[in-house]
Amino acid sequence: MITEQFQTVRDVADMLKVGEATVRRWIKDGELRAIDIGRGWRIDPEDLDDFIQQHANRPHSDGKTVTEAVGRATPDAPEKPESTGMGKGKTD
Repeated sequence: MITEQFQTVRDVADMLKVGEATVRRWIKDGELRAIDIGRGWRIDPEDLDDFIQQHANRPHSDGKTVTEAVGRATPDAPEKPESTGMGKGKTD
């Protein structure tokens, strides 16, 4: 089914590590294209990729760019280094 390829507001919010209200605001403001199909907004993955590309180097609220927040590389952003598995406060 064609609608299975679309993502929900919750899916996008989880992926970008933002609240659902933020995603809805982007849709309302026309920053993120979405389709209202009656059960809620749906976002085409290509529209989400376009949104990420357009906002790739904009600082996120935590100081990261959107690209860094979702772990995607863009032509303008360097690849993210692989994690060593050592989080904050870990010594081994």
